[in-house]
Amino acid sequence: MSRENTHKLSRRRVLKAAGGLALAGAAGGITTAVTAGSAGAAPATFTHPGMLHAYGELNRAKVRVAAGDDPWLAGWNRLIANSHAQSGWKANPQATIIRGGTGENYGILYNDIHAAYQNALRWKIAGTTAHGDTARDILNAWSAKLTTVTGTSDRFLAAGIYGYQFANAAELMRGYSGFDLDRFKRMMLNVFYPLNNQFLTGHNDACITHYWANWDLCNMNSILAIGILCDDGAKYDQAVNYFKNGAGNGSIKHAIPFVYDSQGLAQWQESGRDQGHTMMGMGQMGAFCEMAWSQGDDLYGYDSNRFMKAAQYVAKYNLGQDVPFTTYTWGSGQNCDQQSHTAISAASRGQLRPVWDILHYHYARRRSLSVPYITAMAEKVRPEGGGGDYGSTSGGFDQLGFGTLLYAK
Repeated sequence: MSRENTHKLSRRRVLKAAGGLALAGAAGGITTAVTAGSAGAAPATFTHPGMLHAYGELNRAKVRVAAGDDPWLAGWNRLIANSHAQSGWKANPQATIIRGGTGENYGILYNDIHAAYQNALRWKIAGTTAHGDTARDILNAWSAKLTTVTGTSDRFLAAGIYGYQFANAAELMRGYSGFDLDRFKRMMLNVFYPLNNQFLTGHNDACITHYWANWDLCNMNSILAIGILCDDGAKYDQAVNYFKNGAGNGSIKHAIPFVYDSQGLAQWQESGRDQGHTMMGMGQMGAFCEMAWSQGDDLYGYDSNRFMKAAQYVAKYNLGQDVPFTTYTWGSGQNCDQQSHTAISAASRGQLRPVWDILHYHYARRRSLSVPYITAMAEKVRPEGGGGDYGSTSGGFDQLGFGTLLYAK
């Protein structure tokens, strides 16, 4: 039996044990395991909650915040100070969301998603019904009205980023009184998944390497999250298989094309573009690996910790230090016209995004590995906030955040 499969089985034993022990649940919640149909890499049972936040992470945050322990308390205080985390938030659902082109209105959607997510966290951790009701009402309002996500090619970004974020908010609210989970699932399957699948299989009729890694990754995240939310083994497999073997830039060997093993580093696909999108990639791949981890699959360590080496590379450069760079060449447009990056980009160097604590606490604490650059970047951002804490434009809402509160160990 391979080392990877051994780890997978041990993780699933732990998850099953946690499911049995968790009937008392985190505040207002119960951990459940739902049998899925037979599917290659998918777990035999899906554990719930089981995306970015499994029972253990939620319960630890609950206990530590109640005890007044830092850094959890500092992360909690960051959450409750956010305007999106207030129980007075009122949803503004739309039938059609447009990203790119005339009538663009997608900001309405991402603000409501982050409000649902942050209120759901407050309910899970503190048990406050007012916040649970607010999260439920936002999710129900959107599932009752949203029918279309459209726009320019940016519609695929909207379907990916907001698809996986929406699913994570719903996963936290699973089983909450009055939450229409079945209707929400239908929205995810009918509005978001078709665009996610269309992008990964057709790439908007462009050259397979035309779109940056983040475009694939957000759609992979949405498919993975929808698979978990809907207990759909085929969709879960689709996402994991693409991560390992996909032809586009979101698959791990395309997203991380060059490895410098002697330095413990690896070059990220967007490093020659700018550092803001590169750090977005850390958040996107980190979210993918964490959701899979919650279901018993270790993608964080896949291919000899390839992602860890890339995160070390990105962190080291954004800390102001030098890193190696190999010329990166790709095909663009519909005709695969050749383009190249010959040097790493300093654009947005040192930008702070709430994407580092999830990586620090996994590699340094769960795995007891030395990741000094990741750790140093995490310390610069800690305590992490979330949507609304990093500006009002879409980049500040690309990640759900609050990693200090949820992942500190």
